[in-house]
Amino acid sequence: MSLVAQDLVDQDLESTEELPEVIVFPPTDLWSDEPPLESDLHWLQMQLLIDCLTWLWRDRNDFYATGNLTIYYSPEQRKSQDFRGPDFFVVLGTERKHRKSWVVWGENGQYPNVIVEIISQSTAQVDKGLKKQIYQDVFRTPEYFWFHPNRLELAGFLLVGGQYQPLEANDRGWLWSQQLELYLGVQNRQLRFFTREGQLVPTPAEVAEVAQQRAETLAAQLRELGIEPNA
Repeated sequence: MSLVAQDLVDQDLESTEELPEVIVFPPTDLWSDEPPLESDLHWLQMQLLIDCLTWLWRDRNDFYATGNLTIYYSPEQRKSQDFRGPDFFVVLGTERKHRKSWVVWGENGQYPNVIVEIISQSTAQVDKGLKKQIYQDVFRTPEYFWFHPNRLELAGFLLVGGQYQPLEANDRGWLWSQQLELYLGVQNRQLRFFTREGQLVPTPAEVAEVAQQRAETLAAQLRELGIEPNA
């Protein structure tokens, strides 16, 4: 090999050695991969919680509330074979926007602040065992609740010193959520939110119904006075 050729080879080797290490980031645009909810009762309960909280916090943009959505928390193993997305969860201090899934490494390492599982006879063992352990040890989720819509069983846990401690219910059987600053309680066989003052957090449909009832009452009072409301 000529001296010129050898110099070129040496230069190539030197330039190769100086190349910075390429960092490959795991993808963050992963689609949710959840099975259908067990029954319409489960779906309706999940949607009820979402509707009530998003209506109550309609002027806030610093939270994300959803349900039955995959939480990807391990870049090496994108989806744990032993875990699927919670029935309902809330992340605080994040941007309120649409997501295909919750990818922890793409969300500044944030995990849910509150998780609610809607349990059944077939899922109770996992929800009370494996999932509770994951939420406690891996997610470090401050509050975990489960609700059995058939048995009307409600339980809640607060993370204290790295361990879940049972929450004590008030005289109405409601459980206080420090994270949401709301009570969770059962009314008409449904899990609902209540304010600190004990007021039911309504759905948008319930708000519209109340407004309609008030309008009809006012119209009736005007007619008694001889005034046509539509005039």
